[in-house]
Amino acid sequence: MYARDNVADANDLQQHLPSDEEVEAATDMLRMLADGTRLRLMCLLSTGEHDVTTLVQALGVARPAVSQHLGKLRLAGLVIMRRDGRRALYRARGGHVRRLVSEVIQAASHRVTGAPEHD
Repeated sequence: MYARDNVADANDLQQHLPSDEEVEAATDMLRMLADGTRLRLMCLLSTGEHDVTTLVQALGVARPAVSQHLGKLRLAGLVIMRRDGRRALYRARGGHVRRLVSEVIQAASHRVTGAPEHD
């Protein structure tokens, strides 16, 4: 095998790379999930809509902290909010985000328990 043979392969591989904007958005999203409180929030928000009071009670975290984390998650595009009267209801944005959260938790569970990986 010659070195020039790998050049064509590298060019072919580059076509499968995401754009710089996509990589930046993805790393922002993953950075948000790298915080334990935000990951727990995302687990709850992946199950449906919840208001801040419910999230505070479920997590046992101060209301201002939950609100701040929700704001960061919204800015990262992981969470959406809608108003119901005076209440703000939050949920995970779409199936891709819910699956991302589910997959990372399942992968962590396999790592912690030693369960075999899936293909």
